[in-house]
Amino acid sequence: MALKKAPMGWNSWDCYGAAVDEKTVRQNADYMAKYLKPYGWEYVVVDIQWYEPAAESNEYHPFTDMCMDEYSRMIPAPGRFPSSKGGKGFKPLADYVHSLGLKFGIHIMRGIPRQAVHKNTKILGSNKTARDIAKTASICHWNTDMYGVDAFKEGAKEYYDSIFKLYASWGVDFVKCDDICRELPHEESELVLLSNSLHNCGRDMILSLSPGPALLEKSELYKEVSNMWRITDDFWDKWELLYAMFERAEKWCTHAGNGHWPDCDMLPVGALRQCYDEKEWTKFTEDEQITMMALWCIVRSPLMIGGEMTKFDDFTLKLLTNKALLKMHSDARNSHQVLRKEIAGKEVALWTATDVEGGMYAAIFNLSNKSCTVKVESDDLEVASFANGFEIFTGKAFKGGDVITAKIPAHGAAVYALGVKE
Repeated sequence: MALKKAPMGWNSWDCYGAAVDEKTVRQNADYMAKYLKPYGWEYVVVDIQWYEPAAESNEYHPFTDMCMDEYSRMIPAPGRFPSSKGGKGFKPLADYVHSLGLKFGIHIMRGIPRQAVHKNTKILGSNKTARDIAKTASICHWNTDMYGVDAFKEGAKEYYDSIFKLYASWGVDFVKCDDICRELPHEESELVLLSNSLHNCGRDMILSLSPGPALLEKSELYKEVSNMWRITDDFWDKWELLYAMFERAEKWCTHAGNGHWPDCDMLPVGALRQCYDEKEWTKFTEDEQITMMALWCIVRSPLMIGGEMTKFDDFTLKLLTNKALLKMHSDARNSHQVLRKEIAGKEVALWTATDVEGGMYAAIFNLSNKSCTVKVESDDLEVASFANGFEIFTGKAFKGGDVITAKIPAHGAAVYALGVKE
């Protein structure tokens, strides 16, 4: 599925872990439709273990009973997703999301349910069973739900064809497949099989691969089989993780293109970890959130909101609906880091990109713990002079010339749109 811009949406993991329910999905879809859809946000994604009846947090219940049909396929837990009762699956919920002008997504684990293998249940379209195709030595080290599938066994193709035909019948637009990215050399054949089944199911779906870090030497394979792939392990609201993302982004930035996007992972903004008694707000400062959004947008990473949207404050909503910032996300090209060095004892990174409609972006990041003033000369970006423009977060006009001078707070950023059409 070819896309001109990286996907933008919401995923339930950061705020509800495995415990998200239908009411929560609907309320977040309503919020997105009302406040974010006009700015390009469109995907509503139900994360892990929607088939687990007793899920209550981001902690998994090992070897617990899951909801599964007679053909070895996970189905939504009806206690958590009431509209799925009677064999309807996620179709009623997907229909509701679609009625709002949005798109619906789900998380899956690579492989076939261990429960299916132990019960030796059937595979639709094959005389083989779950036990015949299971690769029992191929397991996830942090979740007990699945065994791997041996892609070379008779019945393996039919199994993956059957789950994606089921998802297509539900109206799924986005599939986040987990436990398949960072251990790719071991599971590459299963990834290719899974991807083929998705792309032949009769419905366009985004394929997102997790978790990271992805393998740089496999970048061309990721582009061939998927739309986005994680370049990091789970990203949370910790400065050290954001700091480390600059190195990852520098390595992967040249691999973003039409239909395929290195994924910096979710945006832990707003109300997080809402499945716990002590509900939390993001630990990122406002300046750190600006830095995160600036980096994600200039490298054109997919944007997946992690917080409970109905609890957004004014700052969070304005940050996620900044038109100039989202235009950079959509229209930046040739993004790359120009320099990263110490200036008067402060660590600074400079990124640049061209705009598809003309002009350029200059993003200055202060990676130090104290505010600093940074001067960027036109020679640094190999242009004769800077065109007129503005700073994306403040809206302050910039008069073109040879030097940009920016005072940037600790862990903050300033991003200039120069000669870019508004």
